[in-house]
Amino acid sequence: MYNHLFGPVPSRRLGISLGLDLVPMKTCTLNCIYCECGRTTHLTLNRKEYVPFKEIKKELSHFLSHNPRPDYMTFSGSGEPTLNSRIGDVIHFIKTQDSNVPVAVLTNGTLLFHKEVRGDIKNATVVIPSLDAATEKAFAKIVRPDPKLSIDIIIEGLIQFRKEYAGQIWLEIFIVPNINDTKEELTALKDAIENIRPDQVHLNTLDRPGTIPDIRSATRQELESILDFWQLDIAEIIAKPPKRKNLLSYRKDAESAILETIARRPCTLQDLTQLLGLHAAEVNKYLDVLEADKKIKVVKQKRGFFYQKT
Repeated sequence: MYNHLFGPVPSRRLGISLGLDLVPMKTCTLNCIYCECGRTTHLTLNRKEYVPFKEIKKELSHFLSHNPRPDYMTFSGSGEPTLNSRIGDVIHFIKTQDSNVPVAVLTNGTLLFHKEVRGDIKNATVVIPSLDAATEKAFAKIVRPDPKLSIDIIIEGLIQFRKEYAGQIWLEIFIVPNINDTKEELTALKDAIENIRPDQVHLNTLDRPGTIPDIRSATRQELESILDFWQLDIAEIIAKPPKRKNLLSYRKDAESAILETIARRPCTLQDLTQLLGLHAAEVNKYLDVLEADKKIKVVKQKRGFFYQKT
């Protein structure tokens, strides 16, 4: 059992992906209304060694010596990975163990205006930053940032990172209907995309409930209309959850364990992570598929969103 590694999990974009979680649960620079891991409990811009580097090294050494190499080593989890001041050291250590293993960093991009952050992740194979708005109004409404952040400084950080970084940048944009899908917002986003110059743009939307109840996912038609509006060859709608079942890393035992657990009583995401000993990000991957297959449903109760069998 690892404390800071999870998976490998079936990833829509990264195949068999081993997750690395470098910060405590819900330590982040943002408090996004759509976050499936729940609300941010520690909103901060303070970088430090949240998880000791020596612990990460020990777990990585054990995993790499006892398991096949994953398609990607992925910095993600339930918080913002670049908040960990040793992320650059972790990436360097991975490369010393296996120089050919691809490294991905899933980040909200909010700290890339710091030169040291850009330097810390420069050796990653692919960086997947998010940019959900390009106006201050929509930015504040969707991601509810640390008060010291502004959308202009974040976009400038992404532009600067593109100038310095030789790897792949896949920019993810999460659509929340009636907030960032107006003509004004989409025009501002397109301008930002053209200035940032990512290699790919991934359009995403809500799979399951976020932190507030009154938002919905965008329909396929709505997402396609956005692509038509942008007319960007690099933009695409990322694959739907059921395709994860075709990945070699999709574990039927994990799916069965989740179904058997909620058959006894409805559970929240936090309940499932504690009962099954799985990371929240890993459980989320399977919940996406199970709900898409209509094997489970979500019920809003006083304590939060509960998952139960259909």
